[in-house]
Formats: sequence, structure tokens, C-alpha cells
Amino acid sequence: MDIAGLVGRLGTAVVGRRREIELVVAALAADRHILLEGPPGTGKSTLLRAIAHELGVGFEFVEGNAELTPARLVGHFDPARVIADGYQPDVFVDGPLVRALRAGSLLYIEELNRVPEETLNVLVTVMSEHETEVPRLGRIAAADGFRLVAAMNPFDAVGTARISAAIYDRMCRLAVDYQTAADECDIVERRAGASPLGERAVELTRRTRAHPDLRTGSSVRGAIDLVATATTLAMVRASDIVSPNVTLDATLVALSGRVRVRDGSNRTAEDVLREIWAEVFEPTPELTDTGKATAPEGAAT
Repeated sequence: MDIAGLVGRLGTAVVGRRREIELVVAALAADRHILLEGPPGTGKSTLLRAIAHELGVGFEFVEGNAELTPARLVGHFDPARVIADGYQPDVFVDGPLVRALRAGSLLYIEELNRVPEETLNVLVTVMSEHETEVPRLGRIAAADGFRLVAAMNPFDAVGTARISAAIYDRMCRLAVDYQTAADECDIVERRAGASPLGERAVELTRRTRAHPDLRTGSSVRGAIDLVATATTLAMVRASDIVSPNVTLDATLVALSGRVRVRDGSNRTAEDVLREIWAEVFEPTPELTDTGKATAPEGAAT
């Protein structure tokens, strides 16, 4: 495997993740399983999909949730065919885990900490032994290339559970944080096109992550949606894209569902977003020592 060449190609496909690319590629090349931990919208699944594509291996996607039972992960015998043919190997319907084992693919589990404990226990054996035992079917060994790659948001407590030490002990772990403002501007331009709102949309979104009244801020996806919505809203209203009636409503629509107000606060998400919008799009002029607002550069005094 040309690891240096692989990292170089991934650097053009994934914005601002050089260190993470190097570490994930190194772990996979060393035949290790890996878990990416970080807030939503930080490119975890994008990074893993891009790596699978460049490696030329299969990619089995599994959405982690409370409904992911061992049977849904591993597979099951078709009941109708069992009645007719009995428990034959060709009656078994492979689940994503068995498909990944047979093909030597990456098994990607999103939101790992939403998966029930009994299902996670299946993965413990697979990671340790590189095989699984299916009742009435037998042993299924992993083909070369099989790895478990997973991602999770450790900051969302709703519907999640603590990951056991047995899982952590069998995986490499990489903490992933938000990208820089410049990287997020690049992402917005790639996804929503060049826009005079790009930088301010990113600044507004980043401010939601540090606002004292918000428990959770928005990812860069909010900035992408803000720009995209403002672009079409400006056409609907026959208005300039940077006009207040466009940017404020686009902000509320794009971000109000993504932010979470802190418990105990008497403010609404819309109230906080209006405040942040005003700071970004209608900043208060700086005051001089005499208390008068300074004139804009080039204005007559």
C-alpha cells in the first residue's frame, strides 16, 4: 500500500483533516479497528467513506440506534425458506456484519453509543477473533481487509449509553473537533457555492458553539444551509441576498433546529440566534473615548 500517496489523495478530497487522515490510515494499515469521537458535522463519515473509496474496499454502512438488534447486524434465516428447505447456508440472509466479514470490507457503524449492549457484545468477539459464530450456520471468518470503523457524538446524552471498556480496549480512538474557520469557509463554498454570505455564515455558526445560553451549537452544516436558503430566499423575495430580511430568516430556518438552549434559560433558540445575527450582520459601531460612534472609514466628519 502506498500510504503516502493515499494520504495525499485524501487531502484533496477531505478539507482540513490532514492529521486525522494520517492517523486513520495508519491505524487501518496496521490492521486496527478505529473509533472517531466528536460532535456532529465534523466530517467523520466523510473521512471514513473517502478512505474506503481510496483503498478500493467495500463499505458497509450501519446506522446505530436502539433498533439495531444482533439479528439485524449479523443476519437471519429466511423463515419461509426454512420451512421449505430447512436451515441451509443459502437460506441465510447476510446482515452488514457478515457481508463485511466475507468481502473483507470496512464495517462502518454510525452513532456507536446508540447501539444496544447485546449488539455491541457481538462486535467484541468479532474484533478479538476476526470471526463470528452464527447458530445453525457455523463459523464465519473475516477476509483480509475487514476492519470495524465507527463514529459517535459523545456530547448528546439523549438515547445514548456509555461504551464499555471491552469495546474501547479493542479499538484505536481519535478525538475529532471542529475545523478552523478557513476550512469551514472552504467547505461551505464547496457545498453551497461561492457567496458573499459565506464567511459571515461561518462566523455566525461558530458563535453558536460558544454562546453562554446555548448548550449545543451548530456544525458547519448550518452555515451551508444558511447560504443555500438565503440564495433561494433572495430570489423568492426579489431581494438582495445580503439584505436583513433575507439573512435573518435564513439564519432562523437553518439554525434554530440545530442549536440547543441550556437548561434553566428563559430564552428561545430564535431569541439567541437573533442576537448572534445582529452581532455578525449589524455590528454596533465602536465608540470613541468621548462616547461617540466612530465614523466609517472614508466618511465625512
